[in-house]
Amino acid sequence: MSSEDLMRRMHQDLIDSLDEELELEIEDGEPVSEEGREARRQYFRELVRLQAELVKLQDWVVSTAHKVVVVFEGRDAAGKGGVIKRITQRLNPRVCRVVALPAPNDRERTQWYFQRYVTHLPAGGEIVLFDRSWYNRAGVERVMGFCTEEQVEAFFGAVPEFEKMLVRSGIQLVKYWFSISDEEQEARFLGRIHDPLKQWKLSPMDLESRRRWELYTKAKEDMLARTHTPESPWWVVPADDKKKARLNCIQHLLSLIPYHEVERPSIVLPERIRHEGYRRHQVPGEIYVPQVY
Repeated sequence: MSSEDLMRRMHQDLIDSLDEELELEIEDGEPVSEEGREARRQYFRELVRLQAELVKLQDWVVSTAHKVVVVFEGRDAAGKGGVIKRITQRLNPRVCRVVALPAPNDRERTQWYFQRYVTHLPAGGEIVLFDRSWYNRAGVERVMGFCTEEQVEAFFGAVPEFEKMLVRSGIQLVKYWFSISDEEQEARFLGRIHDPLKQWKLSPMDLESRRRWELYTKAKEDMLARTHTPESPWWVVPADDKKKARLNCIQHLLSLIPYHEVERPSIVLPERIRHEGYRRHQVPGEIYVPQVY
């Protein structure tokens, strides 16, 4: 492959990466207007720059055996999933993984409350992103009546010590609360109701959470007040603007970790070994995927 062909190929790969992000934006239902094109270009430029920094962070985490846990909490439709997608988009899933646990089963309900989360904590050289976490007890479980007030109080008594244990073990713990307004959540819920590609995101629990907005507000305020500690502080991300929330959150996460670029050894692509008598066997045509596009 000539150097010119190689540059053309690399340029096309970059375009493909931007197209992938554009697909996510279309999924978000973001309208593209003439006025918004420059803002959109700036968003893409910043996102790609920050994702390049995340790759450097990933390399540093692996080389130093650092352990990172990032907790994402917030109301339904606050944009937690969107920022998690952008963080993981260019990273190695063996290094950076997402944990999004379903409701506990009958066995898990009899365990120590934190037990099912502990099994997902990182080893050295790993980053774990919790899409909702042990703070379910202070939020959805409390508001929906899935636990008693005694259990909530026991949680508030235990969680600071639990998180101190994580920090003492060498885990860097970062906690984000994505904050959206009443009006913005209503708009996003209505968007999901009327978009066939997003209706799966709405569960009966989500709809009930909308009705109990004020109870969630009280639960959130209590949670932040009682679990914001020097060892594991909360960081609030204003999230009515999805794009700004993503960029601000990623930039802040990068600022919290003392990473630096890890020098990689130069890589030379080896020559392929060729054997004189080698012939490829013909693959049966019927097993090819139809070329519809």
